[in-house]
Amino acid sequence: MSFEPKILGIACNWCTYTGADLAGTTRLRYPQNVRVVRVMCSSRINPSFIFRAFQLGADGVLVGGCHPGDCHYNTGNLYARRRLATTKKILEFAGLEPERLRVEWISASEGHKFAEVVEEFTGQIRKLGPQSKLKIQE
Repeated sequence: MSFEPKILGIACNWCTYTGADLAGTTRLRYPQNVRVVRVMCSSRINPSFIFRAFQLGADGVLVGGCHPGDCHYNTGNLYARRRLATTKKILEFAGLEPERLRVEWISASEGHKFAEVVEEFTGQIRKLGPQSKLKIQE
């Protein structure tokens, strides 16, 4: 039996989520093991969301926002970039591979990029294997 990773996608409403929708409506093929949650802006992603995802069994978390300089809320993605860089360091300190958290800037018209990123990230998580460091044991 091969390992199929559980990946949480947290996507900005204005860019990445719309890009994901475009990938779906244009029938681009990408792994179906990513569950996408929409937030209004990547700056609204609290690090506790990411830690909780890993505690509940996620093998990877993919965060998507607007390209720097193109944020619907002006500087939200710049704030998110700093916050998520710190979150990666905390995950590493906790013993988790920082590669399990990936941040990508994907615009609403980049459905193809969304599909490519999901494909690549899923392969990367498959190589890392299941995440068990932060998972709450049942």
